[in-house]
Parts: sequence; structure tokens; C-alpha cells
Amino acid sequence: MTETVELSRSQPATARWLTFVELTKPRIGSLVLVATGVGFYLALPGGAWNVEAAMTLAHALFATALVAGGANALNQVLEANLDARMNRTANRPIPSGRIRSTEALWFGVLCGLVGCVYMALFINSLAAVLLALTFISYVLVYTPLKTRTSMCVVIGAVPGALPPVIGWAAGVGSISMGAWLLFGIVFFWQLPHFAAIAWQYRDDYIRGGYPMISTIDPDGHRTRVHIVTHTVGLIAMSIFPTFFGIAGPWYGVVAMLLGTAFLVSGIVFVGRRTTESARAHVLASILYLPILLSIMIVDKTVIW
Repeated sequence: MTETVELSRSQPATARWLTFVELTKPRIGSLVLVATGVGFYLALPGGAWNVEAAMTLAHALFATALVAGGANALNQVLEANLDARMNRTANRPIPSGRIRSTEALWFGVLCGLVGCVYMALFINSLAAVLLALTFISYVLVYTPLKTRTSMCVVIGAVPGALPPVIGWAAGVGSISMGAWLLFGIVFFWQLPHFAAIAWQYRDDYIRGGYPMISTIDPDGHRTRVHIVTHTVGLIAMSIFPTFFGIAGPWYGVVAMLLGTAFLVSGIVFVGRRTTESARAHVLASILYLPILLSIMIVDKTVIW
């Protein structure tokens, strides 16, 4: 323990700051910000995008980035002992000794509180409440459940799907059908995405003691059902914007084709159930969501 503390204190200032940045999981945070920005933009009435709207979005993204970073930091505080057991997480800031748990704890709490207050002051109370709900449910509900039940993925998909709703609320101060459709898309997307990650790193999750589907399903039957059913649900959810008049028919066609390609990728994965096929499906999922959201932006922006 003494060596860990000395290591955390002996780092140069620049390295220390970079360690705090690493604690926020920037790659995950960037996707959160993309989803928030898409929700904000799609909520605006046609022609409402201007300098004032851009500044409002900047404030909303700053607050969301703080809260997302704080939640990720606290997640690592709570899971530090388990992270130390797994190869892919052993070099994270806390288990590697580059930062102390108490430092990460105060950093995460401060980021979460400042982000929520900032959203309330500069945007609106509805967006702030949704942001706080996301923070609390991710840290105090999802994270503890990860060691208790494989259903944690479904529960964790709720705060994971709230960013576009937060963006929508930040844009217009209310929530309508479009926001909930975005919520549904991101919710269903997370389920096959994390199922593939769980299979890719199943040995690590076993070492860490996480009861993921992949660790309690050695023959892969539940994983197959999980991937296929939730991807079909994702495809259905992705074309609902067309049926509700929120997006045009061309978007629906492209969303269907994109979803079908994603489903094929999932079927290939569950058919082979290898680490390589799981990794390929994770990559497919990482590509799928930004492409789909980009199509929604184009559909709203371009006059065909």
C-alpha cells in the first residue's frame, strides 16, 4: 500500500493530470457526448440551429462530460480490487497504483456534482435532473449489481441510453416521442454490444468474479438468444422514427439495411463463438451506432 501511495505522488504533474483524464474513460465519454449532441440537434425545430443553439449545446456537452467522467471514475473506485484481477483492467489508474482511491473518489464526486449544477444553471432543470439520475443509477445501481447478476447489463443500459434524452431536454426543455425513440435505440444497441464484449473477455470476467452471460453460459445458448433477439429489437426500434414521422422514408430504408448487416454480424459471431468473432462484432457495433445517428442527422438537415 505504501508503494502504491508513493507511486501516485511521485508522478510528474503532466502525468498526474493525464491519469485523471484516463480515469474518465475518454473513449466511452466521447460516445456519450455524440449521443447527447444528436438528441439536442434532433430536438430543435427546423431552422433553429444558430450560434445561440451551438453555445447552448456546448454548455450541455461540458456538463455531460463532467458527469460521465465522474461516473466512470467512481465506477473504477468501486471496482478497483476486481480490476486488479483482470488482464484488460489491471493497468487502470487505481489498480496500477498511479492514483489513490481517495483521490479518484473525490474527483468523481466533484465532477458529478459540478456537472449537474452546471447543467441546472446554464441549461434547465429537466436536463439537470436527467443527468443526475444517470449519474446516480450508473454508480449506485448498475455498478454494484455487476458482481451480483447477469441482468446488470440490462439495468445498466438504462443510464447508458439516457444521454440522447438529456440532449433532447437540453435543446427544448421537454421530452417527446423522439427522445424516447432515441432512448430505445441506444438501449437495445448496448445489449448485443456488451454481450460480445463479455464473450471476448470471458476469461477475464471469470477471474474478476463477474456473473456475465458469457461466464454463466458455457455453451453459448443464452448468448445466442440474447444477441439475436435484442438485435431484432434494435432494428425495429431504429425504423420507428419513420413510422412516427420523425424521420423520412429513406432513413427507414437505410436503417433497415444497416440493422440487417449488424444482425448478420451477430449471427456470424454466435455461430462461431470465438474471441475473434466476438471482437469483430464489437467493432461492428462500434461502427453501427455512430453511422445510424449520422443518418438521422443527415435526414433532418438535408432537404431531398
